[in-house]
Order: sequence, then C-alpha cells, then structure tokens
Amino acid sequence: MEAAGRGGLKDHVRANWRNVVLVCRKCDKKVGGGFGPQGDERLAKALRRHLSLKKGRKAAAGIVEVSCLGVCPKGAVTVVDGADSREWLLVRPGADLDDLAAALHLGTG
Repeated sequence: MEAAGRGGLKDHVRANWRNVVLVCRKCDKKVGGGFGPQGDERLAKALRRHLSLKKGRKAAAGIVEVSCLGVCPKGAVTVVDGADSREWLLVRPGADLDDLAAALHLGTG
C-alpha cells in the first residue's frame, strides 16, 4: 500500500481504538457534571478516567466529544456507540459507569 498521497503526505492514520463513543459536548456542558467518583466531572472525562483510557488515537477506545447531536434531552447527555449507532443513549448524572461501559461495548480497561 502506498503511504504517500499528494506531495508525499499520508492519506490515512491508524488508531488503536476497538470502538468509538461520541458524547454530545453541548448536553455534557448543560448538565454541568454529575459524573465520576465525586460527581463533579463531565461524562466524557469521567468515562475516560473510569476505564483508564488515554487520550488520542493510541488509546484502546475513543471517547470523542462532538458538537450538538440535536437530541437535547433535559437533564441527560446524548451518547452514541460507534458499534451500534442506531440506538443512542441518554445518560443521566450519577449513572453507573460500569453499566454504561458495558452498554457501550467498552470493556473495563
């Protein structure tokens, strides 16, 4: 496979992700925390920390904050599992992160 596109630049980049989760940044900000051990973290950060995931493409899975997904539930954060994108989750503050990780096919670390 050729590694060069126009001008010798790569045309793709590999990631170690086995799955990707999209978290609505707008919902997460509106809820204003409510996740993690003390209940003071945003969902994306709390889930990443709970699963001991690094940031970026070298992590085992990707948890990516995206702009508004257009659902805008009251008191919840919209989350999309890349492996099952037909069913979106509405995650309320205080949700069990182990149950959420299982629902998102993320495993435990």
